[in-house]
Amino acid sequence: MDGNDENGIEKPAKAQRGIRSLETAGAILQAMAEAGGPMKLRDLAEAVEVAPAQLHPYLVSLRAMRMVEQTGSGLYGLGPFALEVGLARLRAQDAYHEAILRIDQLAEETHLMVALSVWGPHGATIVHVRETIARIHANVRAGGGFALTSTATGRLFVAYLPEAMTEPQIRAELAEQASTDPRFAFDEAAYRTQVAQIRERGWETTTDLPIPGVSAVAAPVCDYTGTMKLAVTVIGPTQQIDLGCDGPAVRATLDFTRRLSADLGYRSARARG
Repeated sequence: MDGNDENGIEKPAKAQRGIRSLETAGAILQAMAEAGGPMKLRDLAEAVEVAPAQLHPYLVSLRAMRMVEQTGSGLYGLGPFALEVGLARLRAQDAYHEAILRIDQLAEETHLMVALSVWGPHGATIVHVRETIARIHANVRAGGGFALTSTATGRLFVAYLPEAMTEPQIRAELAEQASTDPRFAFDEAAYRTQVAQIRERGWETTTDLPIPGVSAVAAPVCDYTGTMKLAVTVIGPTQQIDLGCDGPAVRATLDFTRRLSADLGYRSARARG
């Protein structure tokens, strides 16, 4: 049967009914995951908003499934099977694939170009570009790259990747620029300070550089090991992109990358603390 009544009018979809006990069990596991360590029964009950006496039968069943374990001091934490389930999901996640599935939403929200980049043999390499109606006079295309010394995306990779990976590319860029412009000067101390600030802040911007009239914000996507997997860069005409901390482009970019990183299992050092 379809969802129409006898007059051909579509009926509103009925809310699917779940199993309340399973939802409660899920809430228990979520509370333990967010706690980051074993919990007292009282604290767990408070987090789930269930009386300790009502919580105990759930814990008995979850312990039997190895989803929960009890320490020698009586605290409750996630068990080995919970870890196996989490690792199975993480292994099935692919940062690039997930970003591609979601990138349209970011582009539509910001009305700006969005580029995905990964680290390749030749440095920060663009692997996907989502165009927008905004006209941007910049050569941003799949297969191209971002300079490590003059772009937000490039500096982002330098901030997050091991120095042994990025330093040869930085030296090659500087040598090429010096060979084409004898007057070229590079303030390396200022550059290293800027990179350290990016690592602390977690994102980077550039205004009118390296292309006048074009600005961008870039942020990393990290996996459960804390490794940066790719960069998300939102690019637009300078007059159309607000690069302030509370600007819509920055907020949307950070919401996107943080949510995707969390789905890949990433927890920041601040969250772990």
